[in-house]
Amino acid sequence: MTETKKEEITKYIVISSDEVLPSDAAMIIYESEFPVTVKETCFGLIVTGQKEDVQAVVEKIRQLDKNHIFVKDRGFPAGDERRCRASRGGGPRPGFHFLREEVKMLPAIGAALDELEANEPVKEKRKEKCRLNVSDLEKVIEKELAR
Repeated sequence: MTETKKEEITKYIVISSDEVLPSDAAMIIYESEFPVTVKETCFGLIVTGQKEDVQAVVEKIRQLDKNHIFVKDRGFPAGDERRCRASRGGGPRPGFHFLREEVKMLPAIGAALDELEANEPVKEKRKEKCRLNVSDLEKVIEKELAR
């Protein structure tokens, strides 16, 4: 009888919450006794394990603050030599700068999700269209040419 190898996956759990810290989420995973590997990072957690286990862990953590905890697939497990900066000689790993930029947007996304969940209409800020008077345009041009 041959064993079927289960699919192993890795996910980022990015925490942008005022209520939940990465260490809180990690402790919940440790206490859950799921057979997954957890690495705490500056933005949240990296979780690696069998697909079913990782998905169960992700759902459990997202329940803590669903609009402010985000999940992203990662192609490599934590510590993989292809991505690990320790084995590449230091410096940021490939993709770090992009992830850092994504993380900066998450508070706004979380706030929008909170507003949407509260059934409040999302406020759009629009400027009124107005035409520029010819005389005003001439003044701007004259001012620029005088410099």
